Amino acid sequence: MPRTTSIDLAPPAEKAFLVAVDTGEDPGWTAEDSLAELAALAETAGADVVGAEWQNRRHVDPNWYVGKGKAEELVAAKAETGYTLLVADDELSPGQQRALEELLKVKVIDRSRLILDIFAQHARTHEGRLQVELAQLEYQLPRLTRMWTHLSRTGGGIGTRGPGETQLETDRRLIRERIKKMKERVEDVRQQRATAARSRDRRLMSTVSIVGYTNAGKSTLLNALVGSEVALAEDRLFATLDPTSRQVRLGEGQAAILTDTVGFIHKLPHQLVDAFRATLEEVARADVLVEVVDASDRHVAEHRATVQTVLDELGAGEKPRLAAFNKADLLGAGGDAAHAPIVGGSVLISATTGYGLDALRTELAALLASLWEDVDVAVPYAAGELLARVRERGAVDLDYGERDVRVRGRIAPALAGELRSAAAQWAETLRESAAT
Repeated sequence: MPRTTSIDLAPPAEKAFLVAVDTGEDPGWTAEDSLAELAALAETAGADVVGAEWQNRRHVDPNWYVGKGKAEELVAAKAETGYTLLVADDELSPGQQRALEELLKVKVIDRSRLILDIFAQHARTHEGRLQVELAQLEYQLPRLTRMWTHLSRTGGGIGTRGPGETQLETDRRLIRERIKKMKERVEDVRQQRATAARSRDRRLMSTVSIVGYTNAGKSTLLNALVGSEVALAEDRLFATLDPTSRQVRLGEGQAAILTDTVGFIHKLPHQLVDAFRATLEEVARADVLVEVVDASDRHVAEHRATVQTVLDELGAGEKPRLAAFNKADLLGAGGDAAHAPIVGGSVLISATTGYGLDALRTELAALLASLWEDVDVAVPYAAGELLARVRERGAVDLDYGERDVRVRGRIAPALAGELRSAAAQWAETLRESAAT
């Protein structure tokens, strides 16, 4: 028989060289630290990182990003490493990008473009692809003239692929029309999410959004709390973009809808925040936030500051919050799950081993219960369906009288409103009956 050989048709990984400027204006982040995260992003996008350089400057160079001398060093680094892609740690102006490309004769992209590329690769649903394309188009519009020659010379690869790539061949007017159309479609998504949220409100379920820095373990936590693999959980940046919602039991008489959301990251492109606002509004609508923090990362404080910045932008920065310090197993903790420490609104957990999850459920149930309202009303026996939900989702005592049921205790705000409305109607019925 003739021998057959397999042929690997996958294109070779692009060789990426990273560059950053440290102006000292980013507290807690050195250029070296930021480059380490940029390297993880580049590897997530499929590149082979072959080197990195950074420079301390008071300001970035308006023409070259780095100084002219450092730019010349990048030429020497190209000869040494053979890199085919230069990735800058900050967003480049079209002029800076063009100057570096002409000098280095390689493709040049920035951190924003790299993150957009990762989002383009990971978007799985129609909704996710819509939002990624909108973000790509808004990023590309001011760079359109440059991108024509850029693409014809360097071809595809990191920073050039995704749902919006074909639009680069059109003119500015067509791009603007496409952006307008995409915004209308994303608005449709926002309306659909708002309708779904109202449906959840009618079921009177408490809602919890899981937020946090990318790769902190949000999806792993959702899976652990639900007890099954409902969300993609991988050890890589931005493993999942599309939100997943599931009902989770928290304790006696309490359940909640938990939603896993897209992770945040240092220097998150503003185009992504704007484009994904329809999805991220789930955070603003939630009753409570669970902030998942990678306790094993030395940049805990910086990660939490990044999360707070994005939450503030979404109008959710002051929402009630429970901090879940995850990856306790990497700290050597996690021996006795029944005694997970609970300190100042935070719980130490391991979503992988299950350590601290009971404590997390208890604290989350207590936080939701703290938002409940006191009620003391009477409703007719005819409100049986409402009373059933009150018993299931509240902490109440029911006293059965001759004509009605007196309800005393604490329940969720939405359910309290419905109960008071039913009580007011019943009181009016009694008054009318007495008048006749």
